[in-house]
Amino acid sequence: MLKPKLGPPAVGSPADVQRARLDAAVRNMAQGLCLFDADRRLVICNQQYVDIYELPSELAQPGTQHEDIVNYRLAHGMRWDGGAEAFIRRNDARLAGSEVGIEIVELSNGRVVQVRHQPISVGGWVATHTDITDLRNREKELSLQNLRFDAAINNMSQGLSMFDGERRLVVSNARFAEIYGLPSEMLVPGTSVDILTGFLKNAPRGDGANAAGTIRALAEGAARGAEVVETADNRIVSILNQAIADGGWVSTHEDVTEQRNREARIRHLAAHDALTDLPNRTQFQEHIVKLQDRIRLGEMVAVLCVDLDHFKTINDTLGHSVGDGVLKAAAARLLHCCRQTDLVARLGGDEFAILQAPTPNVDTAAALARRIVQAAAQPLEILGHRIVIGASVGVAVAPNDGCDADSLMKNADLALYRAKSEGRGTFHFYEHGMDIALQKRLALEMGLRVALAHNELSLVYQPLVNLADNRISSFEALLRWNHPERGPIPPSEFVPIAEETGQIVAIGEWVLREACTAAAAWPEHIRIAVNLSPRQFGNKGLVTIVESALAASGLNPRRLELEVTESLLLIDSGSTLQILHRLRELGVRISMDDFGTGYSSLSYLRSFPFDKLKIDRSFVAESLSNPESLAIVKAVIGLGRSLGMETTAEGVETEAQLELIHAQGATEAQGFLISVPLPANAVASLLEATGSRHKDRFFASGYSRTGEKAG
Repeated sequence: MLKPKLGPPAVGSPADVQRARLDAAVRNMAQGLCLFDADRRLVICNQQYVDIYELPSELAQPGTQHEDIVNYRLAHGMRWDGGAEAFIRRNDARLAGSEVGIEIVELSNGRVVQVRHQPISVGGWVATHTDITDLRNREKELSLQNLRFDAAINNMSQGLSMFDGERRLVVSNARFAEIYGLPSEMLVPGTSVDILTGFLKNAPRGDGANAAGTIRALAEGAARGAEVVETADNRIVSILNQAIADGGWVSTHEDVTEQRNREARIRHLAAHDALTDLPNRTQFQEHIVKLQDRIRLGEMVAVLCVDLDHFKTINDTLGHSVGDGVLKAAAARLLHCCRQTDLVARLGGDEFAILQAPTPNVDTAAALARRIVQAAAQPLEILGHRIVIGASVGVAVAPNDGCDADSLMKNADLALYRAKSEGRGTFHFYEHGMDIALQKRLALEMGLRVALAHNELSLVYQPLVNLADNRISSFEALLRWNHPERGPIPPSEFVPIAEETGQIVAIGEWVLREACTAAAAWPEHIRIAVNLSPRQFGNKGLVTIVESALAASGLNPRRLELEVTESLLLIDSGSTLQILHRLRELGVRISMDDFGTGYSSLSYLRSFPFDKLKIDRSFVAESLSNPESLAIVKAVIGLGRSLGMETTAEGVETEAQLELIHAQGATEAQGFLISVPLPANAVASLLEATGSRHKDRFFASGYSRTGEKAG
C-alpha cells in the first residue's frame, strides 16, 4: 500500500534510483522494447512496443507468455508465412546459439519494423523494435530515383561524363563509352581522366591528329568550353563542357557525324544536279562571277553551252528512265572531253554548260567544242536501246563576248541557237548581231502558237509520178505558213521550232485530218503521203488519231501513206516499232523518208517491212557530179528492188537526173521538174488535165514554181 506524502520526497536507496532511471530510459526510447525471461515470459515492455503492435493491455503485463503475444501479432496483421510455432522455434534456435538476430517484419497497416534480438546470459532475451517505414520509403524513393537517373542518362542520345575537382570520374553513361570505345573497367567512378586519355592515346584507333584533338578536349574539360572534334575513326563529336562548384566539370558528347553529313549533302544538293551530280546553274554562274575581275584584266575564259540533239524525242518515245540514262551518259562524255580544271554543269533538261578557265586562245575552245560534238555523235546503249543523239554547241569567249556571267551565258546561248539552226551536230561561236536573230526566232515561236487557231496554216500537194506508166501515183502533203505580217514563212524556219516546242503534235494531227479530207475527193488510185514527226510517236494516241482521220474523211486506208524519218528509228524502240505495226494493221502504207542520211538503216529495214524508201534529195542533186552520191542512189534502188520495196527519188530538177534514176529502176520521181507543190484547188485541175496522158515523160508544165496556174 502506498503511504501519503507528508513533505518533499525522501531519497530512496541506490537500487530505487537505478530502477527509476531505467524506467525513464525505457519509457523515452524511440524504439519499442521488450524483455523476456528464460521461461519466455514478458518481464517488461514500453509503450512504443505496445503501440507498434497495437497490443491490448492484458498482453502487456509482466508474466505474459511470448507465445500469446506472437499469436496475437500474427492474428492482427504481422506477416509471417510459417505460423507461431515456426516463429518461436526459430527464436529458440537463435537464443540457443547466443546469436544476435535482426529481421524485418511487415505489418498489415503498411508499417515496416526492424527487430533486433539480443540473448541474455541468465536466460531470456531483450528485443528492440524500430519502425523503419519512413526510412524504407526514403530508400525506395532513392532507389527509384537512381533507377530513373540511370535510365535517363543511359538513354540519352548524347554521351555524358562528370569529373570532380580531383579530375576523377563521378558518373558516365553507356553512350559516352560507345562514342570513344572505352571498356567498362575504364568507367568505374573514381577513374582518373588521365587514365581515360591514356587509353585513347594507346588504343589502336587512337593514332593521328584527330585523336590528339579528342584527348585534349577530354583532358582539359571545362577549360575547353564548347568544342567540335573529329575522332580517329572519322566521326565528328560536339562536346559541351560546364564547370561545377567543386572544380570539376560535366560534359555532354554528341556524335554529329550524320547531322554534319546531311548538312554537307544539303549544301551539295543546293549546288549540284541530283541526276548527274554535276554542278548546277547556280554554281556555274557563281564560278563565272568569281572570275569577273580576272576577265576584266584581260584573262580569256570560254563558256560553252551544249544542247543534246533529239533528246525530247527520246524522252517522249522511250520514257524518262531511258532519258535519264542518256543524260548521265552525256555528262560522263562531257567530263571525259574536258580538262580537270574545266567546270562542267547541267543547267536543266538536256542543257549543259562548260567553263573553260583560263583558255589560252579561241582555238582551244574550238577544239573542246569539236571533241564534244564528235563524242556525242557516238551511239549509246541505254537499258537495251541503241541510241544516237548528237549535240550542238554554242561558244562565247570572254572578254570579247562579255565580262559578266549574264552576258557570257546569253551570248553562248545565242551561238547555240545558231548551231542548231544550221542543222545541229555542230558548234558555233558567238557573233555580234545574233541577238537580233534570236528575237526573230522568238517572234516566230510566239506566232506559231496561234497560227493554227488563226487559220494561218495550209497544205500544198506535190505530185509523185510512177516512172513505169508516167502517171501521177500520189501527192505528198506539205505544210505552209502564211504569217499575217511577214507573209510566207519557209518550212525550214518554222518546222524545227514546232518540233522543239512540241507544237508539231497538234499541228501534225491537223495536217493528217486535212490531207485525208482532201484526198477523199481524188480518184481512187491516187494516194496521199503525210509526214509524221518523231514527237508524234510520243503521243500514245497516235494510232487512234490516224484511225479517226480515216473514219472522218472516208478515205480508204490503202490510199494513206505515212512517212517517217530515220531519226525516229535511231531510237531502237520496241514501242516505236509496235506503233508502226499497229498502223500497218489499219491498212495504211509506211515509207521511210530521207533514206541513207542516218545510222544503221539496214538493221531497221530488217526490223520493219517498209512499203517504200525515199532517196534523200541531197544524193539525187549530186548524183551526176559526185560518184559517192551516185553509188548511194544505185544502192538504195537495188536494195529496194531486192526487198520488194518501192523507191522514190526526191528533188528531181533536171532531165538528166530523171534519166539517171529511171535507168537505175527507181519506182517514182518527185521534184520541181515534175511539179512544184500545188494548192488544194489546183490538184483537181492537174488530175483532170493529166489523167489520160501516156507520154514518155510527165510534166505539170502549166504551173509555175509558186504552184499557181500560169497565164
